[in-house]
Amino acid sequence: MGLLVLGLIIFIGTHSFSMARDRRAAVIKRIGEGSYKGLYSLLSLAGVVLISIGYGQYRAEGYIPVWEPPIWTRHLALPLVWGAFVFFVAAYFPGHITRRLKHPMLAGVKIWAFAHLLANGDLGSIILFGSILAWAVVARISAKRRDVAAQHGAPATPPAGFRNDVLATVIGTAAYIAFVIWLHPVLIGVPALPMPA
Repeated sequence: MGLLVLGLIIFIGTHSFSMARDRRAAVIKRIGEGSYKGLYSLLSLAGVVLISIGYGQYRAEGYIPVWEPPIWTRHLALPLVWGAFVFFVAAYFPGHITRRLKHPMLAGVKIWAFAHLLANGDLGSIILFGSILAWAVVARISAKRRDVAAQHGAPATPPAGFRNDVLATVIGTAAYIAFVIWLHPVLIGVPALPMPA
């Protein structure tokens, strides 16, 4: 589980550093924006790779049970993750969803992590999804403070039409279906749909 924890430290640490705007600005000034973005991307990717390898190793060595989630939590997780996929896509198609949520990507991350915490009661999953959920909550609070500072006295931006909301819903739903049916078992090694008894 050491690689999983190391990957989380690198990934969450990298993303948390971007919330420290003064330090981030100082690093960009020192090494340049292009170099900063390149380093940020490399560290984020390294974190994701270590998380994937570490979680895979943890699963191969055997789950460490903490609690046994009731079957209804797995059924509840499915629509929650569908909503998360729609919110992920809505971040790239600003509309009424974006205006309502302000930061749909972070909302999607929180819902995705919470859904997985509901459906998984083993130690590795609690560490993985609990850490990501905690980071997303802190990131949303930080973003809200920046929004308040940036919008002080600024006029409200009118939302885009419902077309973007429809696009986000259709694309997010298609990606969700593909992931749940085909990609989750292949990439994660675990079926997302509850197996029939």
